[in-house]
Amino acid sequence: MGNDAALLAVTESLIIIILTRIGLITVETSLEGLQTFSSLEELILDNNLLQNDLRLPNLPHLHTLMLNKNQITELEGLLDHLAEVAPSLEFLSLLGNSACPNELVCKDKDEGDYQRYRYFVLHKLTNLKFLDSRKVSSKEREEAILRGAFMKVVKPVDSKGFRKVYKTF
Repeated sequence: MGNDAALLAVTESLIIIILTRIGLITVETSLEGLQTFSSLEELILDNNLLQNDLRLPNLPHLHTLMLNKNQITELEGLLDHLAEVAPSLEFLSLLGNSACPNELVCKDKDEGDYQRYRYFVLHKLTNLKFLDSRKVSSKEREEAILRGAFMKVVKPVDSKGFRKVYKTF
């Protein structure tokens, strides 16, 4: 078996990729190559300065995605994208991003803010079993079905072009 054939065999069978604190390449451009990994099941992209323009290729077998400590501020666009490209997603973590209102990271957030965030995420990604570091309960899932759509954070623009944050509930 030649080197190219061996590389192809590894590429097709690789199921876990960890890209944490990548400094030598820009992760935005490297993510385009993920479509090569057709059997990818776990992807860890913590600490990579990823922003709202994050786009993943179609990853039908991806069940675990870690996006902790990046620069993601807009939740709805990300969730819509993930629902489309990662239909098997069961484990998602967004801790350390401002889109994830965690009271341990943001002093102006409380457990209520975090719970509303969870309902909204579960409304959008109905197959999740774990969100951040917590298991999804059956009560949370029921609440997400009933009220999750109304838990989104709305950010209207004021007269100076700045976004103000209002919660809908």
